[in-house]
Amino acid sequence: MDNSATSGATSSGTPLVRKDHSSNYSNGSQPRDDVAYADVTDSNFVYEFGGPVGAAAMIVGFPLLMAYQFLCVYDNMGHFLGPDSLADTLPWVGRMGARYWEIAAPSWAGARIYLGFTLFMVGLAYVCPGPTMHGYKLPSLNGQRLVYQCNALWSWWIVTLTSLVLHFTGTFRLTQIIDNLGPIMSVAMLWSFFLAGALYAVTAAKGAKHRASGNVIYDFFMGVCLNPRLGSLDMKLFSELRIPWPVLFFISLSCAFKQYEEIGYVTPESVFMVLAHWLYSNACNKGEECVITSWDIFYELESWYLLFWNLAGVPFSYCYSSIYLLKNGPMHFSTGWNVMCYVLLLTAYFFWDTGNSQRNRFRMYWNNTLIKRNAFPQLPKSFIDNAKYLQTRHGNKLLIDGWYAYVRKPHYTADLVMALTWGLITGFGSFFPYFYLTFFLIVLVHRVGRDDARCARKYGADWDEYMRVVPWKFVPYIY
Repeated sequence: MDNSATSGATSSGTPLVRKDHSSNYSNGSQPRDDVAYADVTDSNFVYEFGGPVGAAAMIVGFPLLMAYQFLCVYDNMGHFLGPDSLADTLPWVGRMGARYWEIAAPSWAGARIYLGFTLFMVGLAYVCPGPTMHGYKLPSLNGQRLVYQCNALWSWWIVTLTSLVLHFTGTFRLTQIIDNLGPIMSVAMLWSFFLAGALYAVTAAKGAKHRASGNVIYDFFMGVCLNPRLGSLDMKLFSELRIPWPVLFFISLSCAFKQYEEIGYVTPESVFMVLAHWLYSNACNKGEECVITSWDIFYELESWYLLFWNLAGVPFSYCYSSIYLLKNGPMHFSTGWNVMCYVLLLTAYFFWDTGNSQRNRFRMYWNNTLIKRNAFPQLPKSFIDNAKYLQTRHGNKLLIDGWYAYVRKPHYTADLVMALTWGLITGFGSFFPYFYLTFFLIVLVHRVGRDDARCARKYGADWDEYMRVVPWKFVPYIY
């Protein structure tokens, strides 16, 4: 890319501006009025994900996929399951259903664990301290900026410490999570369906559908409510941060404790997964104020696919590495292999954490909501002093500094590398520890294509210039 133009204009006449904001922190209470996103009420409706047929297929298919993978990993040592012959297909389906119901049917124990955790997190969201932040102006709310109580970090540490106290006092052994994982997962899936249905029904009854297509199945899948709230609790922000990643961490922690009960120690591979999921969950919660400016929060509708994937898909589909290590361990990988996995994880985490921080704090500065926090860990390169950006005629600014001077999606690249390490630490004996990487790669490629198309419509020639300045998506000189 051409980094020579730090001021003046690009070849198309679009200005490149350099702004010194190294010490401009605010309390988040007085956002600027110069940031507006008219595309929040974008009327250029197009079907996504294959339209109603694709939506219906995913509504049915994702729960079935999760049930199948659960049986393969939890009940079959990570090996694929299939019929003995073509004629055996229907009987095999019946056997699979019976086995799933036997070990994973919804139970009161599963409901108490999952819904109890959820209610505890909801309660913490209302009472924990934290900075008050303002989001973007929303045309759908006549320019109003929603207020967010960013106390996820307090909630995360309180629930972690509480869980450890309950475990070590014998009040609630965390091994109950892995012992009841199937019923917990089933409860989570049912709960996500219930919330999505209730949200759709309430929004429709109020006559407040947003960007609706008119097709019930598709609108249920994509959502019709932009900013669902229960008092001060923002449901979309809550369901994205405070359930999926903490639950994933506790599943891995439960597997580690279970392994200790069974063999008397915890293997380096299981410690790796606890560390990996702790890093991810901690980062999401310590950077909650940064997520407010993300596309998911200010534009995406709260929908079945967001609720299902956040409340059930993420924690119960991304945990296969931890379950595989428990069911097939202890592993006997070389010290060199394990060290390589740890180094690769921590390196990728550094670029992922700082990359997300760079772009979100850049946005927060221009929204005048940038605050200084000391949440652990605070890494170098998390904030770009005197950042360069491309000023668009639309009014928005496109960051072309820090890691974003080299590729347009550095945080995605680092995220994929972390996902790769979650598989590598298990070896190559099963596909399922690599499901997260495979699925995530497909999702990110789709999302980047979707974002590029939207931004091309939105910015026109400015987007062409941006792609000329930063031509690579994920990896410089490769892709």
